[in-house]
Amino acid sequence: SYILDEEAGRDGGVRPQVPRGASKMGTGSREQEFGQPGAMGGPQWPRHRQQEVPLRILVPTQFVGAIIGKEGLTIKNITKQTQSKVDIHRKENAGATEKAITIHSSKEGCSQACRMILEIMEKEANDTKIVEEVPLKILAHNSLVGRLIGKEGRNLKKIEQDTGTKITISSLQDLTIYNQERTITVRGVVEECCNAEVEIMKKLREAHENDVASLNVSKSYRSQGCLCVFQTAEQEVVYLFIPTPAVGALIGKKGQHIKELAHYAGASIKIAAADNPDDPERMVIITGPPEAQFKAQGRIYGKLKEENFFTAKEEVKLGAHIKVPSTAAGRVIGKGGKTVNELQNLTSAEVIVPRDQTPDENDEVFVKIIGHFFASQTAQRKIREIVQQVKQQERKHQQTVPTPSQPSK
Repeated sequence: SYILDEEAGRDGGVRPQVPRGASKMGTGSREQEFGQPGAMGGPQWPRHRQQEVPLRILVPTQFVGAIIGKEGLTIKNITKQTQSKVDIHRKENAGATEKAITIHSSKEGCSQACRMILEIMEKEANDTKIVEEVPLKILAHNSLVGRLIGKEGRNLKKIEQDTGTKITISSLQDLTIYNQERTITVRGVVEECCNAEVEIMKKLREAHENDVASLNVSKSYRSQGCLCVFQTAEQEVVYLFIPTPAVGALIGKKGQHIKELAHYAGASIKIAAADNPDDPERMVIITGPPEAQFKAQGRIYGKLKEENFFTAKEEVKLGAHIKVPSTAAGRVIGKGGKTVNELQNLTSAEVIVPRDQTPDENDEVFVKIIGHFFASQTAQRKIREIVQQVKQQERKHQQTVPTPSQPSK
């Protein structure tokens, strides 16, 4: 997952978030509130305004030493030759068989650094005979992967055919609250893998740029005071309930964390005033399109776990309320509660539609969802789908209702 820092917010760059306590392995970057690692190649790395998606790869842990080199000489050589900044997250996931490497540079710089790392690993594998093959493993946010795959897998098949590689993508089931990246594994000789990297990252960058463009359009229309149907239709409001003691951690020092979170997710995030100081929970109001909701809610769940508001063995379960038209509430429940029961079985979230609600001024009622992050997200999406179906049916019905004919004079 990624979070923008203050400098990155100004020039469009992004940096990876890493857990607190990750030690700095050089003098490259100033320490972030979120435990930002240092660069392995010194502070002199260029800023690339157009480069918003760093190249993230996974490498076998046993090759990390060779990539860094004696006294860091190898990695310094890579950063110097490719004009890039390379973060090796070797302190993360102690005992893991693979470690993540984040490369910040131009498109060409990222590809060149990737090639050099692959060549180092291939040489090490041949010398040590530890493994037979070293595939290229690229990490990508789940929100971008669908567009990389393409309709019926066409994009991926074309890349395989053009580069002579075999490409597989990790299952959605492997995603967790704290890791929303999927692993794209490319098998082939180094030259083929490098060619595939160029094509894969091209698709991922295009998808990311489209997301940023649509977000900027939305911001532009809002700032000009325009009301656009296609933009407002995508905006969703979710009322998320967090433990009251966690409010300070979510806001951060001088409001820094909640600002960075809103910027990262592309959402409006507000904490409602407490009705009663003794209330065990506070309401967080999140407004934004579906992807922004996913990012914002995911980061809030992760923050609560990171700050130990839940024990190590305890799963983070939060309550969320979403509003639905009163006409759709019955459909969410289903005949004899069939739909809501199926929804709960499918998502493992608890879904409650209180029957004694009085619709608000917009003729809407609350649906309550309680569960861990992915359970809650799935339930929210399924309920939104039901609402859309009801609205479409209502529109069709209105179009088919005959208008009364004018009486003749």
